[in-house]
Amino acid sequence: MLISIIIPVYNVERYLSQCLDSVLNQSYDGDYEVICVDDGSTDGSSIILEKYAQIHKNMKIISSKNEGTASARNIGIRQAKGKYLWFVDSDDWIANDAIQILSEYLNLSRSNPDVICFNGKLIYDIDGREESDKGIMDVNLTGWQYYSKYAIKSRKFHFVCVVLRLYLREFIISNNLFFEVGILHEDNLWVPQMCYYAEKVDVIPNLLYYYRIREGSKMRNISSKKIFDTIKVANRLAEFFIPKTDIDKSVVYREIAGEYFSVFMSDKEEAYRGDYSVVEPLINWDSYKAVSLYPRHRRIYRLLSISPRLFRLYLGVEKLLKR
Repeated sequence: MLISIIIPVYNVERYLSQCLDSVLNQSYDGDYEVICVDDGSTDGSSIILEKYAQIHKNMKIISSKNEGTASARNIGIRQAKGKYLWFVDSDDWIANDAIQILSEYLNLSRSNPDVICFNGKLIYDIDGREESDKGIMDVNLTGWQYYSKYAIKSRKFHFVCVVLRLYLREFIISNNLFFEVGILHEDNLWVPQMCYYAEKVDVIPNLLYYYRIREGSKMRNISSKKIFDTIKVANRLAEFFIPKTDIDKSVVYREIAGEYFSVFMSDKEEAYRGDYSVVEPLINWDSYKAVSLYPRHRRIYRLLSISPRLFRLYLGVEKLLKR
C-alpha cells in the first residue's frame, strides 16, 4: 500500500462529510487507506464515521480518549500500513485527483523522498473567499535546504503547516518523529525537527489541499495556554538546535527568537492581562540569548531581559520611524 491518510476527528459533524467524501471518492483506483482517529467526539461525528465505514472498506476508525490532535496523529502513525502518510484535518478537504497525482509522481521519481510538498488553497468559511498558495517547485533538496529556503518565504500558508506534505512512514518512525501531546503548537515544534532529519525533499507545484479558515477555531483564538505553549515550543526548539553544529542555523534561530518575543506583543498580552511575571519565568533566557543572532533580535532580547515595557516603547519608536 502506497498511501495512508490520517484524520484526527473531534466534534466536527458540520464539516466531516465533506472531508470524508474528498478522501474516499478519489479518482485513484489503487489501494490506499483512510484512518480516522475519533478523539473522544461528543457530537454526531462518531455516527458519521460509522456510516462511512460501512460503505468504504478502506476506511478504519480508531476510538481514543480526548487527548488532542497530536495524540490522534501518533495513533495513526503507529497503525498505518501505507508507505507514505498524509495528515488531513477533519474540517478540510483534498483535491479529487490528489492521490492519483502523488502516486504517479512517486512511481516516476523512484527515489523514495522522505517528504513530498505541495500547495493548497485557503477557504474562508465566513464569506467563501479563496486564496491560493503560490506555486513552488523544487527537487533533490535536503530537508535543511528546504527549510532554509522556504521557512520564511512569503506564502499564504505558514511553513509549519503539516498537512501540505506527504511523509515517508519509515522516515518518521526511524527518527522517532512523533508529535508532542498536550501542546497547541505541535506543528511548530515538529516541522523544524522533521526538516533537520530529512535527507531528501521534493516540492511539486500541484494544488492538492483545501484548508478551511473558520471563525472560532481554537488556533484563531488567543488564550493563556496558547501563549505558554508558544514559550514551551521556543524553549524546546532552542534546546534541540543549539547543540547542532552541522547546519546553518540562521533561519531557525530567527524563527525561534520571533516566537520568544511574540508573546510580548500587545495582541498577545491580553491573554495573560499584561502580567509579565507570569510569562517571564517560563522563558529559558540563556536559550533566548543564544538564538538572538540578528541585530534587531539582539536589541529586543536585551530590552526584554531588562523590562518588557522597554520593548513596548521600542516598538512604538520603531513604528514612528517607519512612517
